[in-house]
Amino acid sequence: MDSGCWLFGGEFEDSVFEERPERRSGPPASYCAKLCEPQKALQEYSSISEKLSSTNFAMKRDVQEGQARCLAHLGRHIEALEIAANLENKATNTDHLTTVLYLQLAICSSLQNLEKTIFCLQKLISLHPFNPWNWGKLAEAYLNLGPALSAALASSQKQHSFTSSDKTLKSFFPHSGKDCLLCFPETLPESSLFSVEASSSNSQKNEKALTNIQNCMAEKRETVLIETQLKACASFMRTRLLLQFTQPQQTSFALERNLRTQQEIEDKMKGFSFKEDTLLLIAEVMGEDIPEKIKDEVHPEVKCVGSVALTALVTASSEEFEDKWFRKIKDHFCPFENQFHTEIQILA
Repeated sequence: MDSGCWLFGGEFEDSVFEERPERRSGPPASYCAKLCEPQKALQEYSSISEKLSSTNFAMKRDVQEGQARCLAHLGRHIEALEIAANLENKATNTDHLTTVLYLQLAICSSLQNLEKTIFCLQKLISLHPFNPWNWGKLAEAYLNLGPALSAALASSQKQHSFTSSDKTLKSFFPHSGKDCLLCFPETLPESSLFSVEASSSNSQKNEKALTNIQNCMAEKRETVLIETQLKACASFMRTRLLLQFTQPQQTSFALERNLRTQQEIEDKMKGFSFKEDTLLLIAEVMGEDIPEKIKDEVHPEVKCVGSVALTALVTASSEEFEDKWFRKIKDHFCPFENQFHTEIQILA
């Protein structure tokens, strides 16, 4: 070997000069990733957790997230949700909290729990209000929630007999007041109005009252459907507005997905049958903050603000979220709601 190579430490292995093996004539063998069974993975995570120092917060967090995913995969969703809730309370930056909320969303979706799924999406949106995809998921969830609530009301109506007793009636409608569409006047007589042993005159009152209740239930189901459709429509409108705003910045498959989603939203919006002035109002309300603040969301920063302050950034309840985003739109329907309450009082 040339002495210059030795001078600069350039010694080569003989294998470098060996002939390369011939290429295989057939197709390459399929790749099979190594998988770890959820139960075994859960045991590994538990073992690691026991060995970790109490001050190693980052590793403990990752281990807990892994445990929650394994538990969810094994169908032990309640345990997984408890771990995720604990992680949410301990999150110290927006990226971590976002990851935990997506974990909760996956678990609630697998449980097919629409109310909790909606709440998870509302939390994510309150943290990232300019993410169009979460708004789209929220709209779909509202669309599914409307028929589910209506079916639940119909099922409750069939399962309960309104000719049993006044006590049973009040247990079925525990709420009263202007906020309850199924409420009855406080002045209902504490008598045997709904008793099967009532006289013939009371029997006629029973039939009339039962008819009124059934009408009230039908109106309630219709109102629930309209309200959920309104929220779904507003969420779809917000999704489309955000997609339209980001459209000039996109190319290739991202732009194709954007345009395809906008068309899908356009098709779904036609099914709501809302008037043009209502749609214009919804677009105006749901797009009020977009021109000024969308730029901040294009390059989001990880905010390390502490667990308490970070939790405060997320909506505390569905009512709080819906009041913030849908109140102006719902106020547009106040005449309808006031008329509906009046009709209930007359029927009662």
